[in-house]
Amino acid sequence: MSQPAPHPVKRDAEGTRRRILAAATDQFTTHGLAGARIDAIARAANTNERMLYYYYGSKEGLYVAVLEGMYVDDTHREERLDLTECAPSDAIRLLAHTIWTHVRENPGWLCLINNENLHEGRYVKSSSKFRETISPIVEMLRTALARGVATGEFRQDVDALDFYVTLAGMGYYIVSSRFTLDAFLGRNYMEQPAQESITAMHLDMLLGYLRLPSGPGVAS
Repeated sequence: MSQPAPHPVKRDAEGTRRRILAAATDQFTTHGLAGARIDAIARAANTNERMLYYYYGSKEGLYVAVLEGMYVDDTHREERLDLTECAPSDAIRLLAHTIWTHVRENPGWLCLINNENLHEGRYVKSSSKFRETISPIVEMLRTALARGVATGEFRQDVDALDFYVTLAGMGYYIVSSRFTLDAFLGRNYMEQPAQESITAMHLDMLLGYLRLPSGPGVAS
């Protein structure tokens, strides 16, 4: 008696893509674009090199997909913040803490950013998704700043994009330069006391810039 033909195994295309992206993220984070190896990515993803080229076209295409995924994940994480329920100053604090905590807890994210800067932003520029991902966060911040202006708490002349870059840059520098800062200055900003101290200073600087000037000698 003949046996019934086995049902064909349905390929898990989405699962394969996720495994490839996860493996590629690890390779690009550790070795950069130049040092990452397609064969190592394929092995780690439990697939073959042909599938990598099928889904992403090239090593560079896979690298761009990793960068896009990183920025999209960041945007989704920040978009989940509900800044509308916070007082304007608290909204700034919440956004800053969220961004700075993410940077501290994800040093691999910094490795990818640093690597792309070595390429002068060439691959970020090749994708239209990057500008789309940053816009919602800047709009959230712009709304929070506008509420602060309306309540008389914040000054009116603050550029939301410049402020966002400044805020993000504070957290970025401390983590990206953590080893050299420790070596040169003898202070490890990843340790809790130093981390809390500089976080408080950064928040005071940001909010001090936003608040309306007051006191003797200040024109009304």
